[in-house]
Amino acid sequence: MDDHTAALVSLATSVPPHLFHQGEILKAAHALLAERYPQFETLASLFANTGIRHRYGVKPMEWYLEQRGWPERTMAFLEGAESLFVDVARKALAQADLAACEIDTVVTVSSTGIATPTLDARVAGKLGFRTDISRVPIFGLGCAGGVSGLSIASRLAQSRPGSNVLLVALELCTLAVRHDDLTKANVVAASLFGDGAAALVLRAGDGGATRIEATGEKLWPDTLDIMGWSVDPEGFGVIFQRTIPDFVRDHMGAAVAEILSRMELSVDDVDRFVCHPGGAKVIAALERALSLDQGSLDHEREVIADYGNMSAPTVLFVLERLRGQGLPKRSLLTSLGPGFTASCVALRHAA
Repeated sequence: MDDHTAALVSLATSVPPHLFHQGEILKAAHALLAERYPQFETLASLFANTGIRHRYGVKPMEWYLEQRGWPERTMAFLEGAESLFVDVARKALAQADLAACEIDTVVTVSSTGIATPTLDARVAGKLGFRTDISRVPIFGLGCAGGVSGLSIASRLAQSRPGSNVLLVALELCTLAVRHDDLTKANVVAASLFGDGAAALVLRAGDGGATRIEATGEKLWPDTLDIMGWSVDPEGFGVIFQRTIPDFVRDHMGAAVAEILSRMELSVDDVDRFVCHPGGAKVIAALERALSLDQGSLDHEREVIADYGNMSAPTVLFVLERLRGQGLPKRSLLTSLGPGFTASCVALRHAA
């Protein structure tokens, strides 16, 4: 294998301090929405069908029960994201036995808040980044951000062998909770989303047991309405215009086969798919689309149960669990996000 492919040096995850049980969230959502939105009672079953036991939020439950606008959401994002960024980055650096001053490039993936200057600049002094560090902030990838961010970070590492690239995927999805949006999409979001972050260090040129073998994406035409944000004076509003599990079932298998073909691989070459767990129905649809036995995506189900859908970093939580168990020879990370886009990264592991 080409020695200049990027190697995975470390991988860490972190969540904010506030733990919410799914039943607790349903009770709060009922109190906020049921009286004004008659369809809520019908949709309440979503909370039980997600496969989620509990999730984490950057603010205590009481904060979400009050109406919030852009200034308050943005302040909460900046405070919470900076704290989580520092925590998860320090964990990844410690695993890699590196100091922050040894990082040459930092790639930051986040789509749940707006920060200018960007998060990496805001935490540079706290972490101890060098003044000549290359900063690559990425916004708008949504749930695809963990895999797409890894793809981008790996190519940056490969372009400068020996340099250290830090990837941080961080999302505070709970800050988008809305009191005024009386729609199914808003109830679905309330039933699914949590906050969390993942960080990893990549380096090329000096060996490594787990290497980024290849990357690929597929963008479907005329699919802008499937997933995304709307923007209004209150903040972000979630867009879910089509049934994502049905889309996964109908299109993901062919897309993965197409991406693998461009990698000069086939489905049979993959020992383990590592998928972004968008929810219980999405996981089941992925197993069907990828011709996997029911229950094969066990780590995905465990992560969604323990953390909910944290958007971009979620798939990296799955990878962390699989890495702890022992990676197979070849695994393929997959995720879907706004665009509508499938993103894949093939990992090659030498035992």
